[in-house]
Amino acid sequence: MNTEQLLNSLNISAINHGTATGLVWLNNDSEKSNSYSPVDGNIIAEYFTTSEENYNLVIEKSLEAFNVWKLWPAPKRGEVVRQIGEALRHKREDLGRLVSYEMGKSLQEGIGEVQEMIDICDYATGLSRQLYGMTTHSERPGHRMFEQWHPLGVVGIISAFNFPVAVWSWNAMIALVCGNVCVWKPSEKTPLTAIACQHVIKTVLEKNNIPEGVLSLLNGNRICGEWLTNDKRVNLISATGSTAMGREVGKVVSSRFGKSILELGGNNAIIVCEDADLKIAITACVFGAVGTAGQRCTTTRRLIIHSSIYEKFKDQLVKAYSQLKIGNPLIQENHMGPLIDKDAVEKYLHTISLIKEQGGNMIVEGGVLSGSGFESGCYVKPCIAEVSHDLAIVKTETFAPILYFMKYTDLDEAINIQNEVPQGLSSAIMTTDIRKSELFLSHAGSDCGIANVNIGTSGAEIGGAFGGEKETGGGRESGSDSWKSYMRRQTVTINYSSKLPLAQGISFEL
Repeated sequence: MNTEQLLNSLNISAINHGTATGLVWLNNDSEKSNSYSPVDGNIIAEYFTTSEENYNLVIEKSLEAFNVWKLWPAPKRGEVVRQIGEALRHKREDLGRLVSYEMGKSLQEGIGEVQEMIDICDYATGLSRQLYGMTTHSERPGHRMFEQWHPLGVVGIISAFNFPVAVWSWNAMIALVCGNVCVWKPSEKTPLTAIACQHVIKTVLEKNNIPEGVLSLLNGNRICGEWLTNDKRVNLISATGSTAMGREVGKVVSSRFGKSILELGGNNAIIVCEDADLKIAITACVFGAVGTAGQRCTTTRRLIIHSSIYEKFKDQLVKAYSQLKIGNPLIQENHMGPLIDKDAVEKYLHTISLIKEQGGNMIVEGGVLSGSGFESGCYVKPCIAEVSHDLAIVKTETFAPILYFMKYTDLDEAINIQNEVPQGLSSAIMTTDIRKSELFLSHAGSDCGIANVNIGTSGAEIGGAFGGEKETGGGRESGSDSWKSYMRRQTVTINYSSKLPLAQGISFEL
């Protein structure tokens, strides 16, 4: 299937609408922009960005839709989400191929990302019958006290390029069954996957007579995100991106007393103990470091290796890196595709120069690949740097396949090294000793939102709440009770007695 056929299969043409109020694609009264593929450097297609006038129309339609959608029974909303999942199933291969081509991740990962969307639809469908409240005992006789949950209103979703569709679905599908309406602002680096998703869901919305404005789409640069972030009509902002971006979004949204879910940077480590199963450990470390070309927030960036196996593990890791195949991610045998763009390449190169300046030793050299198949200029070599854990560069996140290699002698020391970075997203330990794994998971262990034993740092399942601590933002998406982030809590007390006793035994006589 060539690019033109792929786009046609997803209702995308050479030039596309970029703004939708769920059911209606808005007039193209703004600037055109291009989506480039990092795979070959070609323009995939054009699209119209969102004007401020169209932005306001989207929000107005969203507010109108919320007044209707919130009154639909939650299981009925869940049925709509189930149908969205079915529609995505029919487009899984084609949409996954577009994800791979527009973003640069491997075809397996692209299709896997669409499968993740399908899975969250299944999860949210079941959740629509489980939005539980809690009953508690009142201190006053003849009273009943309980909690219930109501939808917030308009949910703004700002997603990043590295997971161009999955993270939107984590938020949108759960927000929908909770009774909210959603406005999506995808990364300007991956607009076409968002436009394709809007075409897929539009058919479901029409079939079910969904109010216009329940699932809307914006497209454009940073200004679109700023409109959403500053808008008091938008009750919740869920933003995925850098810590710097999240710090600004959090400040602005909190200043207007809005709510935010922030999924920001990661600087994830794997501790490899002396008793680890090295075959499992090597596989987990390599995939964690080079999957999506190191452009996951859960990418493995630091390896903390016990001194007794340090040299042996280093030799095995270097050997494994020598077997990696880099190239067009649509070719299945390639393990790693390109970085998203040339700006990312420059940041990768700058980080390598800082590693060397600060005393790090490159045990697998990096560099930019050139020649046939690498014409886009976005393909780089995954590299490994032997470093001291206290180097300044080790405590920062570079969205690229750069892996830091360091040693420890005592598990408490290893945990301290892992926890000393400002980020706190994902972590892992490789051990066959239950005492070590339990220490790692205890209050004295990992300070991250995700802690794994004998699996890597990446590849989170949708059933668990996803998110991290410290400069990762503290937000939670997807599974567990993260649905509560998209709702407001209300405490209710009902007096069914014939008297009016007051709390705390207060007496008030008339």
